[in-house]
Amino acid sequence: MASVDIALCALADGGATEVRLDPGDPGSSVVVLRRGEQVYAYRNLCPHAGRFLNWAPGRFLFDQGRLVCAAHGAVFEVDSGTCVDGPCRGSALVPVPVRWLDGGRLAIGS
Repeated sequence: MASVDIALCALADGGATEVRLDPGDPGSSVVVLRRGEQVYAYRNLCPHAGRFLNWAPGRFLFDQGRLVCAAHGAVFEVDSGTCVDGPCRGSALVPVPVRWLDGGRLAIGS
């Protein structure tokens, strides 16, 4: 798996962004979420039907701080990726490694 580095300041606290580990491969899409100094990354695929979680490129839905799949409404805990409501309850998003780099930057992927 490829790796992309991003600046922490590019991620709004409480928000999410989309990165592609391989710019030419839509299947390499990753959702990166920030909660304070904690950063979580998951493959941008809902375990229910294998569709992207976002409703538009780089745009994600949230309900009470939880990530919501735009296609079928599955609701995921940000810190674990576990689905707590919806059609894939009990399933989980696939985590993607996050490493801190110098200068407030993060490496997403391996």
